[in-house]
Amino acid sequence: MVRRFRLVVVLALLGIILAGAQEPTQQKYQPKYAGDPARSQSEALALGYMKTILYAQNLYRKKHAKFAPSLTALVGSGSFTRRMVNPERGDYEVSYHPGGASHFSIQMTPKLMDATHRSFWVSENGIIHAEEDKPATADSPVLRADNS
Repeated sequence: MVRRFRLVVVLALLGIILAGAQEPTQQKYQPKYAGDPARSQSEALALGYMKTILYAQNLYRKKHAKFAPSLTALVGSGSFTRRMVNPERGDYEVSYHPGGASHFSIQMTPKLMDATHRSFWVSENGIIHAEEDKPATADSPVLRADNS
């Protein structure tokens, strides 16, 4: 009888726990500034990372008269740190493509592509391109805010 009572109590507690363990509601992304093209915090972080590389590349080029041959070479340029060399960037993976002294490109590909995780591509010209369902390239549409 005591065992049955314990079993009933355990099952009741388990039911209460499971009922309270509903998935958290996903909050809508709040743009960080007017014209923010990101659809999620993950996209905002990926775009911010790309902009940090662009800034670091400009500083590197002023000092060395060429673009950096690797992400490691950018360490110390602007706010680019050693930790930022890691290609795993949260929900994204970065690919850096040096193109000699006068060219480079960066590709940010999400680990899981969906409506809030697009892929991005940028070169030394600073124009960011995006794709909804495949890795972005130079031929991809230019990134724009959804409301423009």
